[in-house]
Amino acid sequence: MMRRETAYKLAGRRHDHRDPMAAEREKIRELRFRALPPNQTERARVALSELPGVSVLPGAHPRSLTVRYSILQYSLESLEEGLGAAGFHLDNSLYLKLCRALVHFCEETQRHNLLSPERLLKQSNEVYIKAYDHHPHGDHDETPVELRDFK
Repeated sequence: MMRRETAYKLAGRRHDHRDPMAAEREKIRELRFRALPPNQTERARVALSELPGVSVLPGAHPRSLTVRYSILQYSLESLEEGLGAAGFHLDNSLYLKLCRALVHFCEETQRHNLLSPERLLKQSNEVYIKAYDHHPHGDHDETPVELRDFK
């Protein structure tokens, strides 16, 4: 059985993901906080700004923050979990819960796709044909050419 790495090399596939879409890895998200306890938005801004690779700005809403991070380092879910563990309370209205759940799913899928190698979607049969041609095998007909077509 052929190893996947060998198949990728024979097909000429890349393993690195240095693509021109690097801007897609940068995420800008809004975090909204509950009204109580007071001043938690400012304390959360200070706490988040201490994380390397995270920039924090005041949001459009009075109790919101705009965070910018790389999907390869953080996810919205991990930032929210960290804030929750530190005692901060996010706004849990139904609309915001649905939005956050969608963002969590999208970021998890994008992160999985970025960290996995490129898939062999097309030309996968050619890889195995090339490998078969390069290896000695006993699959040849010993019958003389003039007798092969005899019926």
